[in-house]
Amino acid sequence: MSAIARNPTINDILKGISDPEIPVLSIMDMGIVREIIENGKKLTISITPTYSGCPAMDTIRDDIKKALAEAGFEATVKLVLTPAWTTDWITENGRKELAAYGIAPPLDPAADKKALLHEKRIVKCPHCGSINTTLVSQFGSTACKALFKCEDCLEPFDYFKCL
Repeated sequence: MSAIARNPTINDILKGISDPEIPVLSIMDMGIVREIIENGKKLTISITPTYSGCPAMDTIRDDIKKALAEAGFEATVKLVLTPAWTTDWITENGRKELAAYGIAPPLDPAADKKALLHEKRIVKCPHCGSINTTLVSQFGSTACKALFKCEDCLEPFDYFKCL
């Protein structure tokens, strides 16, 4: 599926809609916009939640409809569960914005696989860049994040889990 619309205005509008849980990221940078179907001023936007119980999806749906309506479009928003969202869909810009915001982006899927094998994850601190970090809690500010602490700068930070 492609999230690119033929009309650049639609892409710009969607890039202007923030993820309610991570306001520095647009829904496009998060990769949750899966498909845009245009039929004149009528649009069908397919979105995929970052996880099946994501409480932000209703807000995102409403934000999409409102922003597009303000630009003269009528939007239907469909929730698509397959294929399941993956952190691979976060754009490079999104990863940079996460780190600048203080959330370690999911750069290495092997880090989370190690956790399944009871090995230490290597997660880079978004504050100082150290890899001398420790898992504090498997769940951070949201279920899709884990809470870590940097042992060098002593700052806590969220890590966006690889999915």
